[in-house]
Amino acid sequence: MTLALYTHLDMLDHQPGDGHVESPQRLRAVIDALNDDPNLELEPQDAPLVDVEDLLRVHPQAFVDAVFAAAPSSGRRALDPDTVMSTGSLLAARRAAGACAAAVRAVAVGETQRAFCAVRPPGHHAEPGAAMGFCMFSNVAVAARAAQAAGLKRVAIVDFDVHHGNGTQAVFENDPTVFFASIHQSPLYPGTGDPSETGLGNIANAIVAPHAPRETWRSRFEGLMDKVDAFAPELVIVSAGFDAHVRDPLSAQSLEEDDFAWAIRAIVSVANARAKGRVVSSLEGGYDLQALGRSAAAHVRALQEG
Repeated sequence: MTLALYTHLDMLDHQPGDGHVESPQRLRAVIDALNDDPNLELEPQDAPLVDVEDLLRVHPQAFVDAVFAAAPSSGRRALDPDTVMSTGSLLAARRAAGACAAAVRAVAVGETQRAFCAVRPPGHHAEPGAAMGFCMFSNVAVAARAAQAAGLKRVAIVDFDVHHGNGTQAVFENDPTVFFASIHQSPLYPGTGDPSETGLGNIANAIVAPHAPRETWRSRFEGLMDKVDAFAPELVIVSAGFDAHVRDPLSAQSLEEDDFAWAIRAIVSVANARAKGRVVSSLEGGYDLQALGRSAAAHVRALQEG
């Protein structure tokens, strides 16, 4: 099937500084890998600027105002020790969140069944009132709320970034209409995501130890998919981080490209059974450029299989 691809060159202008691992080259690596893959059928879409109304479904007005006000006219400004804004960062962050919101709305009205959002900065660490972990706005949380506003009331979010999506969990842990499932390395930043954190029964965390075998990761992921299936979502949103790759410098996992393809096939299987095949995936982490590009391409190939 043809897959909608939401991205924008403005997101390259988020430049947190030389040596910062969340660099513009990450997005270039993903886009180049997708463009070079002859097996992909992508329908490019410009990522729009997110409406402030969409941000306010997740973030308090005071926080949104503070991020907008922090955008520097020159140089850089740090929102936290890891999250740095340059002159192009606010525009990039608004396009990243806007891509995810636009993608779910397109899926909700039947314009497309699947979409991949090649975005930066990432979003799953951003809490309702705090930017952190390279993330300014909670992109997939904004998307989930936009989907619900568009009529898809039961939304599942599956996060396979190697770091726990603390921000996404914080948004939804008291909302039984959204199911959040995360698999992540522990111990690792940000130190949240213990399996005991279950919210109102709508939070499922699975942890893997450093250097865990790929088979262990897959087994625990399958356990999460059983829970997502039982939730019976109308839409599945994916926080697609590729930093559990064996080459990634920020983690100690053993995954390779085919593991990410396997994971999205498992997600699609649930979506086909429960959500009329509706899946929107959004880029989160992944910091080895070669591994990131190859993994994203494998992920998108599997996402478009049907």
